[in-house]
Amino acid sequence: MLVLGLEGTAWNLSAGIVSESEIIAVSESTYLPKEGGIHPREAAQHHAAHMRDVIRRVFEEASRKSIRPSDLDGIAFSQGPGMGPCLRTVATAARALSLKLKAPLIGVNHCIAHIEVGKWLCELEDPVTLYVSGANSQVLAYRTGRYRIFGETLDIGIGNALDKFARALGLSHPGGPKIEELALKSERYIPLPYVVKGMDFSFSGLTTAAIEASRKNPVEDVCYSLQETAFAMLTEVTERALAHCEKDEVLLVGGVGANRRLAEMVKEMCEARGARFAVPPIKVLKDNGIMIAYTGLLLLKAGKTLSIKDSRVIPDYRPDEVEVVWIK
Repeated sequence: MLVLGLEGTAWNLSAGIVSESEIIAVSESTYLPKEGGIHPREAAQHHAAHMRDVIRRVFEEASRKSIRPSDLDGIAFSQGPGMGPCLRTVATAARALSLKLKAPLIGVNHCIAHIEVGKWLCELEDPVTLYVSGANSQVLAYRTGRYRIFGETLDIGIGNALDKFARALGLSHPGGPKIEELALKSERYIPLPYVVKGMDFSFSGLTTAAIEASRKNPVEDVCYSLQETAFAMLTEVTERALAHCEKDEVLLVGGVGANRRLAEMVKEMCEARGARFAVPPIKVLKDNGIMIAYTGLLLLKAGKTLSIKDSRVIPDYRPDEVEVVWIK
């Protein structure tokens, strides 16, 4: 079984083709704003301008393995959550491919796709997942037919918090990797607000405090302190979810999962609790077509497809709204 997946919820446009056992092909094109954060309309225009080339390149790569477009069993696309203009652009391309190739259309929840591709590539069975990206920060685990959210941000995602702080320092987008690099130059901790409320966390006050601190302290010290505080908050909630769910695996996914300090902190927690920790390759930590294709394959095998008229995008699509029909 072969499925093509299209991802384009925000700044990265990507197409991927997978089978049940391997990644066949992937291509991408990334929108980078000239200044500030992501502009939804500009990102959508980027996706529209580069869609044909991204799809052409993924088919060219697949052809080297003697796979033709007509061999596809399904066309999957990121249905949400994400930026409305970007989602609509990708959905339109997916519908066109579905009609052209006479292949079933499959709508995929972007958040769950991160989890499923991570489980697949890391060979995990039933993990607690820490999902951290620009707009999303959640701790999830599978329970009785759905991925349940055991903790989440009350305001902005950790990625957006890091980007907001980076912009205040005059750093270009994306800010996370630049903050990580600066943080490696310091081990001096400056007290910052630690905000965990029950099983949820908040980053807006922490970001504001870090910006204020950067006006009085070396920027390397503030970057180090911001990471230590935010990542400790995420690790604490992940640990409590692990204990509550009585599971023995933890998966770290999403673009911020590429941060080595965050991975180190979660790994140390897992080792202390005797749990297995895994983080997938960086190519699937960031938004990518592989994760959409693989989750689409799981849905297709379970008989879950969409008609064109039911394929509207869902910008606020929560993972706990999805019936997980592929896990029995």
